[in-house]
Amino acid sequence: MKYFIFCLAFIAIGFAAISKTPSFKPKPKTIYNFKIASLDGGTIDFSAYKGKKILIVNTASKCGFTKQYKGLEALYEAHKDKLVIVGFPSDNFGGQEYQDNSEIKEFCQKNFGVTFPLTTRVDVKGDSITPVFDYLTHKVQNGVLDATIGWNFNKFIIDEKGNLLAHFDSKVTPESPELLKYIEQ
Repeated sequence: MKYFIFCLAFIAIGFAAISKTPSFKPKPKTIYNFKIASLDGGTIDFSAYKGKKILIVNTASKCGFTKQYKGLEALYEAHKDKLVIVGFPSDNFGGQEYQDNSEIKEFCQKNFGVTFPLTTRVDVKGDSITPVFDYLTHKVQNGVLDATIGWNFNKFIIDEKGNLLAHFDSKVTPESPELLKYIEQ
């Protein structure tokens, strides 16, 4: 019986020690840890944007929100000294993006004069999610928030040090005050 009580006491002390041990939390990555293929055939290296805010947007060429390209381009032109916009063309919502990257590029330039960087076509959700959007949508990775990409033209604003600040859904336009306050501060 003494042996049994000794074992229980030993187990209880062990559990108490384990419960008081601080859990290890790895420091979240920043956006600067990522690179992705560009629509122009090069590479977008997010570390090249240190010191600027970054607005990341999942885009689509045949969507009701596609007209936001105009506002995104205007925002980019007005703030390009302190802001870069990176568009991520995606076909995750209703077949609203061209299959071919050259068609995407031509559409964006011809219809909206897009000059900000665009990636090749990617998935922004699901099993084939691109690593950047996996990072942006999971608090365990970005340290700030969990986000659900429900449609095209979701926006993520990153600060000058590469840290995620906020997420906005499709209805928040490039001209919306709630987005502009992050860019203009």
